[in-house]
Amino acid sequence: MTRSRKIFAWTGATLLLVLAVLVIVIATFDWNRIKPTLNEKVSEALHRPFAINGDLAVHWQREPESGGWRAWVPWPHFVAQDLSLGNPEWSKTPQMVTLKQVEFRLALLPLLVQEVVIPRIDLTGPEARLERLADGRANWVFDLPKSDPEAEPSRWVVDIGAIKFDKGLVSFNDQTLKTQLDVVIDMLGKPIPFGDIVGSKEVKKAQEKGTVPQDYAFGLSVKGQYHEQKVNGTGKVGGLLALKDATQPFPVQADLKIGDTQIAIAGTLTDPQNLGALDLRLKLSGTSLSHLYPLTGVALPDSPAYSTDGRLIARLHDAAGANFRYEGFNGKIGNSDIHGDLSFVASQPRPKLSGVLVSNQLLFSDLAPLIGADSNAAQKKRGGESKQPKGKVLPVEEFQTDRWRAMDADVEFTGKRIVQSPDLPFTDLYTHLLLNDGQLSLQPLRFGVAGGKLDAEIRLDGRTQPLQGRARLSARNFKLKQLFPTFEPMKTSFGELNGDADISGRGNSIAALLGTANGDLKMLVNDGAISRGLMEIAGLNVGNYVVGRLFGDKDVKINCAASDFGIKDGLATSRLFVFDTENAIIYIDGTANFKTEQLDLKINPESKGFRVFSLRSPLYVNGPFASPNAGVQSGPLLLRGAGMVLLGATVGPAAGLLALVATGDSTPNQCGPLLEQMRAGKAPKTVK
Repeated sequence: MTRSRKIFAWTGATLLLVLAVLVIVIATFDWNRIKPTLNEKVSEALHRPFAINGDLAVHWQREPESGGWRAWVPWPHFVAQDLSLGNPEWSKTPQMVTLKQVEFRLALLPLLVQEVVIPRIDLTGPEARLERLADGRANWVFDLPKSDPEAEPSRWVVDIGAIKFDKGLVSFNDQTLKTQLDVVIDMLGKPIPFGDIVGSKEVKKAQEKGTVPQDYAFGLSVKGQYHEQKVNGTGKVGGLLALKDATQPFPVQADLKIGDTQIAIAGTLTDPQNLGALDLRLKLSGTSLSHLYPLTGVALPDSPAYSTDGRLIARLHDAAGANFRYEGFNGKIGNSDIHGDLSFVASQPRPKLSGVLVSNQLLFSDLAPLIGADSNAAQKKRGGESKQPKGKVLPVEEFQTDRWRAMDADVEFTGKRIVQSPDLPFTDLYTHLLLNDGQLSLQPLRFGVAGGKLDAEIRLDGRTQPLQGRARLSARNFKLKQLFPTFEPMKTSFGELNGDADISGRGNSIAALLGTANGDLKMLVNDGAISRGLMEIAGLNVGNYVVGRLFGDKDVKINCAASDFGIKDGLATSRLFVFDTENAIIYIDGTANFKTEQLDLKINPESKGFRVFSLRSPLYVNGPFASPNAGVQSGPLLLRGAGMVLLGATVGPAAGLLALVATGDSTPNQCGPLLEQMRAGKAPKTVK
């Protein structure tokens, strides 16, 4: 044997001997001897007490699933028992995390390229107690030493493939959220296939995407409170949490009750290491949509009881912010149906809600909570307070303007049919709701009613206290026979109602806004009819009395009814209020005080023929909106033509009302001649 061959042989033998000795040493080494050093180093790095209190061992095993020659390379399997990680000094409980056992295997070859590859970590008996104080200190935030900003980042990469766990407990106590939850996780008696929970249709969709959701392996129960609302619930999850592999979505299912809100979810979580994506079927139900705000941060209005069922898809790392989409949902709000798509983006400076909603049939009674116009009993039912004082008509419940600045919104809503009663349908409602930094607008608010249309623009500025609001409305071509379909004299009428309003005010409720209102209100009605029966249909007891005193029990034709009110500081004053009937001209003068909810009206009749119409004493209507009084004003009989003393004050209002006569409809309007005469300062020709 040559010298070089001898050197090579001795070198090879030496290396084999060293390797054999190394394997023997590692295989027989008592790893418990390094526990004190390991515990000390980890505790020092985390600034928390860390300890492996039980046995620490390493077992060498081959990995046949690796394939090829790698399957013959043994991997070290580390097993540590009875581990604990302590809390910071300010905590009242000593331990943050405890584990009965941790087991993982380490791939050796990737270490050569500075990669720590751990395909899976198995956790046995995990218990975690997470807490955050009111001052923001949290035990999951570690006081790690600051790294040198000029130092090069470490080239070592840690890659953990999956986490497997068994029965455990997670306790969460957050004083900033006023939340305390206990979650108990336990193994199911038998794994439940994913399709048994979500249905075969969802399984097929997952397979088409190349994913295979695992079975549900663990059950969980939740108790406690969230934002001071009681929480109870149960759920199911998978047994292997794949941290990176998108082809192994983690199955989740839960039924929760938080306060009066019921939440049911079923679906998958993908890329949990980065909270990458959620794909869930989501069912929501509760007593009011507004109760979702403390749970989700989405500012929704008060409503009757609701329920929805749709698909929630979340992309938690979009560039614009976490994106949640509630797609293709169907549901009910009160007795009204609701359908559509919504998205919520956690953008800056404020999150934003966007979407398109449709209702095929929307009941007016289900809209009442939006402005606090539902009854005290209904308010209690939806979890609110009974705020409406007895005897008050205008809603006093305040808008929650503090929530308006928590988010922005851009939502379109279409109501195909709005129902007040079976005989009075509103159709084709459309509104575009915009909320931007506390400024709320419905622009436009548009819907058809009784063969005509109502166009409105409403703006509420919640940035000021109290809020400032303005409403502009235009009513055109409301057909009287459709407004009062059960009133026989109206069935052959070609009459219409037209009107305009422009009102602004300050206040945090409808009552406060109208109590400070300024603006104008104008309305014209032509070719109509009136009777005590119509007043009964409308539910107006005072109107029933007044009509009875003026006309008896007969149906009386109205040629024209015109009104023009000026509103200042909540006091509406009649500039012109006149009824031209077949028997008389009726002048109404007075005020309606929205601040005190008091009426003070005087009704002066002018007969067109003494024998036909004999009442010549004025009537009065006064008292609260809720229960006004009416009667014949005491004093001497009026002289004929006494109502004409008003003509001097009606010239301007009459001219303004003429604009409502020219509505674009070709139907003759009997208000035109009357208003022309009054604009000229002349008594109507029909007055004797």
